[in-house]
Amino acid sequence: MNEPGHTLTVWIGDQVAGHLHHHPTTNRFAFAYADAWREARDAFALGPQLPLKAPDDQSPDQHSAIVRQFFENLLPEGNALDHAAQAHGVSKSNLLGLIHALGRETAGAIRLTAGDDPAPIAEEPEQLREITREELSQRIRERAQLPFSVWDQQVRLSIAGYQDKIAIYEHDSRLFLVNGGPKASTVIVKPVPTRPALASLPGNEFMCMQLARAAGLPVADTWLEHVPEPVLFVRRFDRKETLKGVKRLHLIDGCQLLGLSVGMKYERPYGDGPDVRNIRDGASLRALFQAINQHSLQPAVDRLALLRWAIFQVLIGNTDAHGKNLSFFVHPSGVSLAPAYDMVCIPALKDAQLSGTLAMAVGDAFTEADITPFDWAQLGQQAGLRPSVMAQQMTGLIGKVTDAQKIVSEEARKRGVGQAPIDAISQHVIEACDRHRTAATQVKAIKTDWL
Repeated sequence: MNEPGHTLTVWIGDQVAGHLHHHPTTNRFAFAYADAWREARDAFALGPQLPLKAPDDQSPDQHSAIVRQFFENLLPEGNALDHAAQAHGVSKSNLLGLIHALGRETAGAIRLTAGDDPAPIAEEPEQLREITREELSQRIRERAQLPFSVWDQQVRLSIAGYQDKIAIYEHDSRLFLVNGGPKASTVIVKPVPTRPALASLPGNEFMCMQLARAAGLPVADTWLEHVPEPVLFVRRFDRKETLKGVKRLHLIDGCQLLGLSVGMKYERPYGDGPDVRNIRDGASLRALFQAINQHSLQPAVDRLALLRWAIFQVLIGNTDAHGKNLSFFVHPSGVSLAPAYDMVCIPALKDAQLSGTLAMAVGDAFTEADITPFDWAQLGQQAGLRPSVMAQQMTGLIGKVTDAQKIVSEEARKRGVGQAPIDAISQHVIEACDRHRTAATQVKAIKTDWL
């Protein structure tokens, strides 16, 4: 890329995968794979929307939009993005500047640097700075004066999402900031939010994640600590510790899979007002099932996993289960669904006044109360299942959730989750299971040709 503008090098491990370019006058972005990467035997694209060979009929404007959508999905959102922009003295609209500032520790395997650094990261000197629980507690209490994402004058967050969090390296229960070398973050640290109405969120998420695991869903490992403030720790499934350091595994989120910008992570991207509620151009379960059919290494396996994930979100009342709350590992021959994360019982956060609208519809229903047996059957059809088989999946998962609920509640109590949030989550889950167990018997009676 010799045209005017600015370029970042995109790395996968110690290999240059390609170069990201921005032209300041035209405001166009471009991405080109390095020849050595593209010609390697085990080469893979960063994602289905950025194939190793771009389509011949793709215009520069189309290419620019796809590139921007892909890379902007690597950035945090909300206040975290504000803090990152302020800390590095760049505009929030300056994608290349933000990517450069945060690009050494993104989700997945991608690293971005300003030049073709000849030194492999594995040969860099190890630079770890320990964080004690006491310091972690102090920083949680000081968030009004200093953003939680900024440590040692550096932004320690390049993970998408709104919630306060930092990425750290964890070893033998000790926590470290990574400043270079072969190590990388292995755990996401999510402290109690600053809003009093969300004080129960760490325990809520811990309990929902444990319930999902007990019900047989593949989920990220989580544990809850009190320092004494409640903190949720989430082990990264896109990292694997080896004798040589930490290996980064490449993955993308649902918006990157679908070629959507971060602003389209909800199926109704413009809200649910009467004049815009029929616009459903954002991430949807229907579109994700179609993408799995097209790109998955094991479509039947991933369709079933996505279906069970969707059913579970309804059972726990996670109305904020949007397109960026799903991730897919990227392989040379396709993608595979990654473990689940960010699962919360929204109705248990009563005082937070959060939306009751489903981020992605079940059939055509955008609230749990509106989900009919026909909507469930439609969801099953999107997953390639007959209504009778869909009913079996619902009944089986509901049974597992019901059986696990008491055990998980007791475990949450032992881990310091308050009795009030435990009771609120348990009550919602039990009532939802009862409602949808009844619906499953009606789903079974629906004929395929009615759909």
